[in-house]
Amino acid sequence: MFDALINAIRTPDIRRRLLFVAGMLVIYRALGHVPVPGIDRRALDQFLGGQPFLQLINLFSGGGLADLSIVALAMTPYINASIIMQLMSGTVPRLQQLSREGEYGRNKINQYTRYLTVPLAFLQSYGTLAILSQAGVITDFNLARFETLIQMFTLAAGAVLVMWLGELITERGIGNGISFIIFAGIVAGLPAGLGQFLASPDIAQAVLFSILAVAGVAVIVYIQEGQRRIPIQYASRVRGRRMYQGGATFLPLRVNQAG
Repeated sequence: MFDALINAIRTPDIRRRLLFVAGMLVIYRALGHVPVPGIDRRALDQFLGGQPFLQLINLFSGGGLADLSIVALAMTPYINASIIMQLMSGTVPRLQQLSREGEYGRNKINQYTRYLTVPLAFLQSYGTLAILSQAGVITDFNLARFETLIQMFTLAAGAVLVMWLGELITERGIGNGISFIIFAGIVAGLPAGLGQFLASPDIAQAVLFSILAVAGVAVIVYIQEGQRRIPIQYASRVRGRRMYQGGATFLPLRVNQAG
């Protein structure tokens, strides 16, 4: 495995793509430390401490929500837009037709998804700021105020920028850029989360969490490796003066085709 990895790194094109992915992830993490203006950090820390759902969102944003950075929304507007487009592809005739037109149709649907991401980013930025204003994190939240509009525009622009970084990784890097962005956000929060976990005085809770984590990984691996084998029989055949005996094999169909 390591030999294959070393050989891949030695290939100029693959090395260039890996360096490009690493550079985009560094930019994403750097943007996660640029805060939105007009935020009360102390009130924000107190508010997030009692909100498990927001802590989960903060995990996927790589701590961007805890700092309320310009990329605090991360990929959530784009993911929501993708889900909406997938649902509409099964009900809207025009989108149904595009989904059957191969690569051209997929490119058009992806283009519509990017367009839909922009209004969803503004809508989600408004909702996020409205919730934070009720907790006292933001003072004088009002759409008539210029500072509020700047905060909304900053969060929405950050979400669109993250989407663009993901698209660049997909186009010029290796693998799916959206998955890389989400992975980078989760990994960025692991050191702090692991430190809190090890410092937890509740041993029973720590053991239970470890068991659940191992069980979760086992279930994921089991489902990933699960497949249904469809038997295939090859009949005897004659080619020229040679006769080839028939045989039996199988066609593996995975439960999770996409991995």
